[in-house]
Amino acid sequence: MSEQDWLAIQFEATRPHLRGVAYRMLGSLNEAEDAVQETWLRVSGADTSAVANLAGWLTTVVSRLCLDMLRARAARAEVAMSATPLTPPDLPVDRSDPESEAALADSVGVAMLIVLDTLSPAERIAFVLHDIFAMPFEEIATIMSRSLDATKQLASRARRRVRGSAAPSDPARSRQSAVVKAFLNALRTGDLQALLNALDPDAALHIEAAIRHDAPAHEVGLPREIIGAARWAAQFMSMARGMQFVQMALVDDGLAVVFAPRGVLTRVLKFSFADDRISRVEAIGDRVRLREMTIAVLD
Repeated sequence: MSEQDWLAIQFEATRPHLRGVAYRMLGSLNEAEDAVQETWLRVSGADTSAVANLAGWLTTVVSRLCLDMLRARAARAEVAMSATPLTPPDLPVDRSDPESEAALADSVGVAMLIVLDTLSPAERIAFVLHDIFAMPFEEIATIMSRSLDATKQLASRARRRVRGSAAPSDPARSRQSAVVKAFLNALRTGDLQALLNALDPDAALHIEAAIRHDAPAHEVGLPREIIGAARWAAQFMSMARGMQFVQMALVDDGLAVVFAPRGVLTRVLKFSFADDRISRVEAIGDRVRLREMTIAVLD
């Protein structure tokens, strides 16, 4: 057996691990597959005779590729936002199998993917490699071209965001949590009366410009802000009916609902309360604001 054939066999045996690493870093099965394939292209002709830990070596290669991809993605987003602040940048075309990606997202944990998506590229790499795949900080620092202390700080900062903060157990927060659950259940079941019961009669719906330009909101003609639950509840329910991957969360320590198809955070509903009913719903879809939020997904 030639060295090339041996390397190909070993690479295929390691492929599921590499795909798992890349998926947690990139949050996209399509991009993860691209990173794994590029890893093979880069190592297929390499001399591996001096490599003591092939799986670790391949993990290092795919991690560096993912870091480059995350940085390029962030740069593209910054350019697009600078050019057209109210129009989100185009997403890459997803060539993956939606069912396979949904299954992979479920195995990783949609809650985990939601929070990972709010991290910077450096934080995400440091956290995934150390806390999920137990790579030593010394190796991660080399991959990221940072000092050991800086790499540890990145992972620590990411860890605090991933863990979030525990929901306070005071009676008022417990009642508010029950109201949000009722609100979310009403959206899922299409029960308009239950939705109105969760809302204060004078409840306001505020929709950011970025969300107002989304097709569902535009189709039902929702303005920037509507006062009075009876005026907007039915339209909002119609707009939200097709939304999937919806979960309760703590956002900046306040109760909220997050929308995250396959773990990619797309919008957040933040709530204000009056007399144990929802008095204001703020719908946020701006990517910059979403990435600045501290999010802990609740069961």
